[in-house]
Amino acid sequence: MSKSLLRTDKELAELYERHKSTVWRVCFAYLKNTSDTEDAVQETFIRLIRSGPAFESEEHKKAWLIRTASNVCKNMLGHWWRKRESIEQFHDLPDAEKADASDVLEAITALPDRYKTVVYLYYYEGYTGAEISKMLKKPQSTIRNHLREARIILKERLGDFDEER
Repeated sequence: MSKSLLRTDKELAELYERHKSTVWRVCFAYLKNTSDTEDAVQETFIRLIRSGPAFESEEHKKAWLIRTASNVCKNMLGHWWRKRESIEQFHDLPDAEKADASDVLEAITALPDRYKTVVYLYYYEGYTGAEISKMLKKPQSTIRNHLREARIILKERLGDFDEER
C-alpha cells in the first residue's frame, strides 16, 4: 500500500522552509510585485496541503511546487480584476513597497510568460534542458528554443553578456 498522503505539521513546515525561496522567485518573475508574490506563494502551499500529492522524490516535490506556482501566477494574471488595473496606479507606492531587483532580474521579469520559468529554472536553479522539459512536460526542443529566444530578447535589452552554459 502507498504511503499516506496526509502530512504532519512538521513535514509541511520543513517543506515550506526548504522550498519557499524558490517558489517566491518563480512567482515574482510572473507577478513583479511583492504583495501579489506573497499571495501566490501562500496559494501554492495551500494547494499542496489540500491536494496532498504523493511524491516520488525531493526533485518531484520541487518540480510540483514550481509548476503549481506558475499555474497560480498565470491564473492571477488572467483574473478579471487584474485587467482593470493600470500601471499608473503603482507609480506612487512608497519605496518600501517597491521590489528591490537588479537590472537583470527586471529584464527577466519583463520577458513573455513562456520564457520566464524556463530562464529561471535554467539560470537560477541550475536545471538542465532535459530536466526542465520533464518538469514542464514540454519537448526538449521547445525548452531549447525558449532559452534561445529569451537570450536574444535579453541581449537586446541588456546588451552583450557572457554565457556560462
